[in-house]
Amino acid sequence: MRRTQLYLEDELWQILHNQATRQQTSVSELVRQALRERYLGSLSERKKAMMAFVGIWEDRDDLPATETYIRNLRKGSRLSRLGIK
Repeated sequence: MRRTQLYLEDELWQILHNQATRQQTSVSELVRQALRERYLGSLSERKKAMMAFVGIWEDRDDLPATETYIRNLRKGSRLSRLGIK
């Protein structure tokens, strides 16, 4: 985590301070939550976006089976050293 400093208008700071008191949290945490929602999206939105990727190669016939494809990408010997494969 990195530290930063913000200049806020008095009215905005007062609103954040009051909200932090009501929620029993800090102004800093409210700012972090707002930034996460604005720039990362909500957890449910991020999960929905990730789930949209599940199975995107399912109907592709130009690629080998997923496991074979991934195993070929991971050509290291780690698995064989562990006795797996």
